[in-house]
Amino acid sequence: MSELIQKLEQQFANLIRTYRKDQIGKGPEKIKVTFTRNWVIAHMSGCLSPVERFISRSEEGRNMIWHARTHMIKELYSELTPIDMENLVGAKFVKLFTDVDLEKDEVVSIFVFERSIDGTKNTFSI
Repeated sequence: MSELIQKLEQQFANLIRTYRKDQIGKGPEKIKVTFTRNWVIAHMSGCLSPVERFISRSEEGRNMIWHARTHMIKELYSELTPIDMENLVGAKFVKLFTDVDLEKDEVVSIFVFERSIDGTKNTFSI
């Protein structure tokens, strides 16, 4: 992997942390980002706040936190376009896929962009 791609992946991880901290109140403690064609795959851990961990002790609380950390975060990204991310990768943001494992406090998010961001040729469609 090129040094440039690694640097961009780290910068993207920093943008995720800042965006989530600003919009949700807490960013992830650890983030591993990988660029793959027109996707940015982010594996995050340490995302839940102490209040969310407390609420997730009940089934109803887990459902509420899961909904907030999946559906609501996707809505947030569609309403507040991550312009800094677009500028970094040089492509328009299209959508976000995300899921959370509350027991492990892990999130996997896939950021989809309109074109390849890793230097490969566009051989896909949206």
